[in-house]
Amino acid sequence: WTISFHDQARNRIYRLNDKTAKLFVRPRGWHLPEAHILIDGEPATGCLVDFGLYFFHNHDKFRATQGAGFGPFFYLPKMEHSREAKIWNCVFERAEKFAGAERGSIRATVLIETLPAVFQMDEILYELRDHSVGLNCGRWDYIFSYVKTFQSHPDRLLPDRFLVGMTQHFMRCYSDLLVRTCHRRGVHAMGGMAAQIPIRDNPKANEAALELVRRDKLREVRAGHDGTWAAHPGLIPAIMEVFTSNMNNKPNQIQSAKREDADSITEEDLLQRPRGVRTMEGLRLNTRVGLQYLAAWLTGTGSVPLYNLMEDAATAEISRVQNWQWLRYG
Repeated sequence: WTISFHDQARNRIYRLNDKTAKLFVRPRGWHLPEAHILIDGEPATGCLVDFGLYFFHNHDKFRATQGAGFGPFFYLPKMEHSREAKIWNCVFERAEKFAGAERGSIRATVLIETLPAVFQMDEILYELRDHSVGLNCGRWDYIFSYVKTFQSHPDRLLPDRFLVGMTQHFMRCYSDLLVRTCHRRGVHAMGGMAAQIPIRDNPKANEAALELVRRDKLREVRAGHDGTWAAHPGLIPAIMEVFTSNMNNKPNQIQSAKREDADSITEEDLLQRPRGVRTMEGLRLNTRVGLQYLAAWLTGTGSVPLYNLMEDAATAEISRVQNWQWLRYG
C-alpha cells in the first residue's frame, strides 16, 4: 500500500486512495519473450515470468487471508485458441499445488481480442473452468485482428477507423455471442473500453463526449454485459450511473440476460465486412495518431490522450494496419 509515482515533468504525485480497485495482473501474451532471463540458453516466455514473479512473491499473503477478495486475479490477453487456455490452466494448477492453495484459488478473465478466439469462446471457458470468472470484449485489438486475419483479402477493406464501432454488424454479433456464451456457463461478460477522455477546458465538448460514453454503455448493459471498461477514471461516474440504473440492483446479469437469441449468430455474421467510406482525412488521422503515439511510447508513455481520445498500442496498431491495408490495395 505504499506505491506512488511523482511525474516530475507535470509536477504531479499519484498515490493510492484508502479504498482501491481490485488488482488484475495482466501478463504478456504468449508470443512475447523475456530477453533478460535465459532458460537453456533461450529467452524465457514473458507471460510465465510475469505470472511466476507475481504469484511467488504474493502467494503467502493470498493464502493467509484466503484471498480476502483480492485474488490472485489475472487478465489473460492475446489468445487465439483454447489450447493456450489449457496451458494457462496447467500453470495455475501447478502454482496452486506449489503454494498449498485450494484448487480454483487463482481466477482469470480472458480477453477475446482476436478474431480466431471468438470461434473458441466455449472451449476457452471449458479449459479454464475451475479458474474462470469470465470473458472480456477487447474491441480495439479485435479490429486490428480482423485486418491481420484478412490481410490477403482485398474484399475485406475497413472504412475509416471511427466508423468501425460496436454498431457494425460483425462487432455487435461478436459482443452478443460473448454475452450468450458467458451467461450459459455462469460467468461474467465484460464490455469493451470507452476511449473518450474528459475535456476539461471545453464544457460543451466534454458533455458531448460523456453522452457518447453513456450511449455506448447503455447499449452494452442492454445487451447483457455485467461490467465494462473505461480509458479514464473521469468516465467512471457516468458509466456507473448507466449500469446501476439498468441492472435492477443486481451485481450481474448472468441469470436475467441469457441472450438465447444469439444462438442464431453464424460464421457469416462474425465475418461480415464493415460498411463505410475510406477518406483522405481518415488516412491523415491514422498517420498522425500512429506517429504521435509511437513518439510518446519511445519516451516511456504507454497511453496518450490525442484528439480527445485515449490512444494505446491497440489503437495505434489499427491506425498502422489500416494505412498498410489501404496502400496495399490502392
